[in-house]
Amino acid sequence: MADPTQIPMDFGHLPAFSDADFLAAASNAEALEWVRRWPAWPAFALALAGPAGCGKTHLAHMFRDRSGGVLLAAASLTEDNVPLLAEHMAVVVEDADRGVDEVALFHLYNLLRETGRFLLLTGRQAPARWRRALPDLRSRLAAMPVAAIHAPDDGLLEALLLKLFVDRQLRVGPDVLSFILPRMERSFAGARALVEAIDVAALARQRPVTVPLVRAVLLGETGRDG
Repeated sequence: MADPTQIPMDFGHLPAFSDADFLAAASNAEALEWVRRWPAWPAFALALAGPAGCGKTHLAHMFRDRSGGVLLAAASLTEDNVPLLAEHMAVVVEDADRGVDEVALFHLYNLLRETGRFLLLTGRQAPARWRRALPDLRSRLAAMPVAAIHAPDDGLLEALLLKLFVDRQLRVGPDVLSFILPRMERSFAGARALVEAIDVAALARQRPVTVPLVRAVLLGETGRDG
C-alpha cells in the first residue's frame, strides 16, 4: 500500500488579484496606467496584449473591480448573453484571441459603444494580429488602442516568483530565489510552471523549499532525495 505521506495532495491555491498585490514594473507600466486612469480613456475600448502569465488576468480583475463591470472568458460569450452583459458599466472578455463567437463580440462592441460603456479585451497579441473572419469585427478590433505587456526583467521575475510561492503558502529564502533566477526559463509562464513543479515536489517529499529541492526539480530528479 502506498505511503500517503508520499502522495502529492493538491489543495489548490487562490491567486491574489487586488491592486496591492500587482507587481508594477517597467514591462507593465503602460497597461497599469490605462487601468488606473479609467474612466478617462480616449476611447471606450482597450486591448491588453502580452504573453501567457504576464499579468493580464490580474489587470483585468483590477479593472473589473474599479469599473463595477463583469468579467468572462471568451468561450462564454454568446449572442444570447450580450444584452445582459451590456447592462454593466464595463465588460472584460479574456483570451479573446483564442476562440470567440465573432458575431456576439461584434454586437457587444457596438452596443457598449452606443450606450457609453466600456470594453476590455485581453489576448496574447494585439487585436490587429488576431485571425478574424468577420470583416466588420476585424476593422473595429484593429482600430482599438493596445496596452502591451513586455517580457520581464530580473527584478520583476524575482518579485513574481516570490508572489507565486506566497500564493501557494510556500516559504522561500533569498538563497532559493537567487538560485532560481539564472537557471529558469525567462518568461511569466515559465515561472508559474516552475513554482508549480516545486510545490508538487515539496508536497511529495514533505519537505520545505530549499536549494537542493529546487536543483532536483530543475534537473528532473524529483524522485531522488535532495
